[in-house]
Amino acid sequence: MNIFHHSIRFHALFKFSQISHSTQLHLKNVYSCLAVCMFVAAAGSYVHVVTRLFQGGLLSLLCSLGMMVWLSMTPHNSETEKNRLAILAGFAFFTGVGLGPAMDFVITINPSVIVTAFLGTSIIFICFTLSALYAKRRSYLYLGGTLMSGLSILFLVSVLNMCFGSAILFKAHMYMGLVIMCGFVLFDTQLIIEKAENGDKDYVWHCVDLFLDFVTIFRKLMILLAMNEKDKNKEKK
Repeated sequence: MNIFHHSIRFHALFKFSQISHSTQLHLKNVYSCLAVCMFVAAAGSYVHVVTRLFQGGLLSLLCSLGMMVWLSMTPHNSETEKNRLAILAGFAFFTGVGLGPAMDFVITINPSVIVTAFLGTSIIFICFTLSALYAKRRSYLYLGGTLMSGLSILFLVSVLNMCFGSAILFKAHMYMGLVIMCGFVLFDTQLIIEKAENGDKDYVWHCVDLFLDFVTIFRKLMILLAMNEKDKNKEKK
């Protein structure tokens, strides 16, 4: 039997039989919003790094939190859909501005790290998203408790490191956080599917969950790559 004579059905790769058609349409809306948020966040970062019209810091953090609260308080219906999309864009913009200080640090080391971090984050996000979509329904929802416990440990490590100021402890914190956020991509994707299957079609708010996952992974990966690049530069001197 010659296996090379069998044709590969690529269209079968995009069939998710365990997910209803209405939920698949919902996911398309979620990921469409996510793509727009990426462009808006990139614009926010550009405004900080290049034009300096807005400075990332406490103010941008408060603005993004304010937009997030405003979005959560705005009811989900057809009449408020445009307003909620505008609020989402504002949230993404100020989140992008908030990435500015980290990008300033990376640019002083090697600007190409930003591109590498974005490509790496995109690959990580896509791989874990596809894993969640192809996996058995609810199979990753059990991760919720473990991930929240992991966040609690990260918080304790960060508080502890404020006393010691250890670079090793900081790197361990970043790597651990990166692993935890990859787990959140699995968890949040399947949670969105379950919510949609149960009638929750708020694709704008569901986009916020995935957008925060992506941005957090990008920030941590970018800083880790920059720190490794900095260590290499020191070794060459």
